[in-house]
Amino acid sequence: MSDLLFMLSLAPVAKGLVAMTIAGLCFPAAGVMVLRLDLVPMRYMLMHGVILGGALSLAFSLPLLPVSIALNLLLVLGMLKLTKDSSAGFGVSSAAAMVFTMALASIVMHVFDVPAKDTLQLLWGSPFALRVSDVLGLLAIALALTLYVVFNFKSISAIFFDQEIAQSLGMRVQAHHTAMVIVIALVIALAMKLLGALLIDALLILPVLIAARHAQSLKQLFIRACLVGVFVSFFGFIAAVATDLPPSGTIALLSAFLYLIITTIVQRKKS
Repeated sequence: MSDLLFMLSLAPVAKGLVAMTIAGLCFPAAGVMVLRLDLVPMRYMLMHGVILGGALSLAFSLPLLPVSIALNLLLVLGMLKLTKDSSAGFGVSSAAAMVFTMALASIVMHVFDVPAKDTLQLLWGSPFALRVSDVLGLLAIALALTLYVVFNFKSISAIFFDQEIAQSLGMRVQAHHTAMVIVIALVIALAMKLLGALLIDALLILPVLIAARHAQSLKQLFIRACLVGVFVSFFGFIAAVATDLPPSGTIALLSAFLYLIITTIVQRKKS
């Protein structure tokens, strides 16, 4: 126990714990938006966008996070501009953008002699490598996401139910849709640095699927998904430090196990 407390007192570990707790508390709220707005394909496109951002940042010696955020914002704003009907998600345009970003990333790595292994490290991420500015940026996104959901909950509920009805009621559907897509882009850019591309769903999607098993309303879904997220991120990180395992893999494994357990319990109750 004393060894664990000593490890948690180290600056990189302490910053990682704070960051993972914040991420676990806010990322699932963005995950609710991803699932309710049918933006799963866009999620993959944004993940590839961060890989392109990593290639560009290494090629031109630029900071990774601002480049990745700027690139993701350009991608989603471009998709919003080119897509007339956003109610059906961005499946086709996301696929095209994903191919474009990966092709451009490969060209950048070849032309500027960027080692592929350095860029592909983004697929894994590390909460131990975070700086204070990264944690503050994560906190800012978490606060912005929380305030947006709290103050616009009625509009969000109506948009999730039916965008045409929400439009007829005088709600600014397109503005809210744009705001949610931008928030998702920011969250995924930050998640890549925390967990890596391959494990984003551990905090973005799985907590929402777990909470959806018992949530009776959209408000309950938001609250329970965030509670599940902070549970798996906090205790997964602690378990990783205690056992000297990778935090991203440990958190993802805990999230997957919890989803399996909850799903099994629900199925047994139905049968």
